[in-house]
Amino acid sequence: MSGPDVRAPAVHPADLALVDETVECVRTARTDDVVRQFMPGLTASERAGLTRHCALAHAAVLVSASSVETLRTTLRARGLDAGKAVPSVIVRRRLAERYGRTTDSLHVDIVRVPVPARTPEATSSPAMPPGERAVEIFVLETPPGAGLDAVAVRERAARHESHMALEVTAPDDVVMAGLRTTLVERGAMVPDGGGYNAHEDATALYFRAESGAYRAEPGASESTDAASTKPVARPVARLELHARGDHRQALAAHLVAETVQDPARRLLELCTGAWTTQALAAAVRLGLPDALPSGAEDAADTLQLAARTGTDRDGLGRLLRYLASIDVVAAEGDRFRLGRLGSVLRSDAPHSMAPLAELYGGPFYASFGELDHAVRTGEEAFKRLFGKGHFAHFAERPELDALFRRTMAAGAAMFGPVASAVAESGARTVVDVGGCDGELLGQVLTAGPALRGVLLERAHVLAAARARLTDVGVADRCTLVAGDFTESVPPGGDIYLLSRILHDWDDDACLRILRRCAEAMPPTAELLLVERLLPQDGRPSLATAWDLHMLCNVGGRERTAAHYGRLLAGAGLDLSSVVPLPLDAFLLRARKAAAPAGGRQGGAEGWRGGGP
Repeated sequence: MSGPDVRAPAVHPADLALVDETVECVRTARTDDVVRQFMPGLTASERAGLTRHCALAHAAVLVSASSVETLRTTLRARGLDAGKAVPSVIVRRRLAERYGRTTDSLHVDIVRVPVPARTPEATSSPAMPPGERAVEIFVLETPPGAGLDAVAVRERAARHESHMALEVTAPDDVVMAGLRTTLVERGAMVPDGGGYNAHEDATALYFRAESGAYRAEPGASESTDAASTKPVARPVARLELHARGDHRQALAAHLVAETVQDPARRLLELCTGAWTTQALAAAVRLGLPDALPSGAEDAADTLQLAARTGTDRDGLGRLLRYLASIDVVAAEGDRFRLGRLGSVLRSDAPHSMAPLAELYGGPFYASFGELDHAVRTGEEAFKRLFGKGHFAHFAERPELDALFRRTMAAGAAMFGPVASAVAESGARTVVDVGGCDGELLGQVLTAGPALRGVLLERAHVLAAARARLTDVGVADRCTLVAGDFTESVPPGGDIYLLSRILHDWDDDACLRILRRCAEAMPPTAELLLVERLLPQDGRPSLATAWDLHMLCNVGGRERTAAHYGRLLAGAGLDLSSVVPLPLDAFLLRARKAAAPAGGRQGGAEGWRGGGP
């Protein structure tokens, strides 16, 4: 006499319970409930826009069974009409990647169970009659001896493939792009795979909720809308956009976005950021941006480019492929041309950024190797590495000093609005304090033909400033003054400019500089600061990276607007306005605070000519 049959059931009871739960959810949920619970941050108008273009079509679950026919028989016995099985492409691939198996070792089918909706909504999906939804069941076949029991157990617990699906009612490239953007940027959803299934002629884009977004718990039945009583059931952690047809443009963009979201891949990209710095610096040092064709119809092969740059063909090809991967050059097979990003590295480009690439790939690159010292001690790493601060170090090396001055022109895109503001102010005399080679003052005097300028700089910089101001035709309206702005500033100007000066210094030195300016300013004069400001709301800003650069290489810091306001107040100046500029810079305008009765103000005599 045989003992009791203790074999595992052909379909696990927990899987059947999951199917029952999902059927009830699909039968009763409204599209707006799904959108609201996945993306609670959307406004009512945004939700309405989504529901105009898509409708709840199905919910999906993954179950295991000894065979797909066993599952279909079991479902029919429970009153569920399971349709014809269709091979799964996307889920089979995801399972293979998740468990380190080949796709050939897994058999996954899709069966659909039609579910008449109890809501007044009706989907317009051609896959089902109006008013009818479905439960989409992914069936992982686990025949005895297949070695897939552990996979089935883990999937049953984690429910990785459970999701709700919105059918896009009239999909095209514009609609698909708009829906993707809304889900990611406004709905806080994260791309989570997708693909095209030729067996169904359908494209699926999957999303998951970001950390902290909606994830229903067992037994949950909440809804944030008092008018909504139909909850999204427990299995839902992922959302699918399902569209009939092959929408490979939307799919490609979606998969690229998913790749960017992969934390391990993203961390590798960050860890190898130094390679990008050196690739750009090497390209400039080799003269590659000038050697590359820049026309949309032109391209050169590596043999031609190697001859032009005097480089090894193979080594140059490797560099070019890397530069193409970061959009600095454009690749057409083995032929290359300069890309849009690379165009600003040409030596003849307006405000060329080639000097920046060289400097950041040179001494500043080396000093960042000592960043941990700067963070531990608060001391600049550059001084530890080179024995003195970078201004002193560069002053002893004319080639580095000239390179540093050329980098000032790279940020000149921020100067246009400043020049316009000064030209429209009614000022007569502008004093550029620490004006380097005169890039800013040249733009100011060009914008204001009636203006006169005074440029204060170290003596060895003035020759370059004279040449620059002569080139732009304003040298006859300029007085060049050799001096140290921490000691004194030419008095009597109507406007004083401090462009990217204060971030080089600590607070005590900033106060000294600002006080020298305040002492020189007449009562009606205005001080204009150009600086990047640290954001206080967490938004991305170049100032955050430059703040670390200041710590490592200069000993200064980037600051918030409030911080600058306190420094200005300490020098007797009132911050009056803060205006954004290009390249994440800002223009801060300040005037002297009311002076005490009998207070003495500086005069202009002695500064109207005769400069070096």
